[in-house]
Amino acid sequence: MAAPTEAQIAHQELIDELDIHSIHKSFRNAHWRPNQRRNKNIKTILGDASRKEASMAATPQYNSGVATPMQLDENGLSTSGTSTPAQSAGGSNLQPNLAQASRNLSKLVLEKSLRPNSGGGASSAPSVTYSNIESAPSLAHTKRYCDITGLPAPYQDPKSRLRYHNKEVFGFIRTLPQGTPETYLEARGAHTVLK
Repeated sequence: MAAPTEAQIAHQELIDELDIHSIHKSFRNAHWRPNQRRNKNIKTILGDASRKEASMAATPQYNSGVATPMQLDENGLSTSGTSTPAQSAGGSNLQPNLAQASRNLSKLVLEKSLRPNSGGGASSAPSVTYSNIESAPSLAHTKRYCDITGLPAPYQDPKSRLRYHNKEVFGFIRTLPQGTPETYLEARGAHTVLK
């Protein structure tokens, strides 16, 4: 292969000089890395929230000897350490039943948190969260549907009080025999009961 000529060398130098990738970009941080956290779907978010809520309900608010219940329940469990999942009340060295131990621990904690607080300290009542709060009924307008077709009903017959979708349904309502509109109203739960 022949040695490069001066024109080819000058051309290559010009290409290297104009190359955009070799120019230092001061606007970009050299230590920048993409975020490692990925977005979670709604199922994962709800699962994490319920686990967090359950763990908050299962852990006591303060750890003192006064807060720990000392009496035994019907299963013979106590918090003194004599009956633990690893060492059963019978003294046998069987494998621990973690699900049963978790249920018993949850039961003890719930009993403690539901017991009336006789001391003047902070209340240990369960906290209010999004998933356990009870709210009032919605004040938004309820959607009205046709009693005959089930389609959205912008109209109501003043004579029979049935809701209807269009003029064809209105014509059908006017041809109904006496007493039939009352059964439609009963199905909707808007009928009048005379005593």
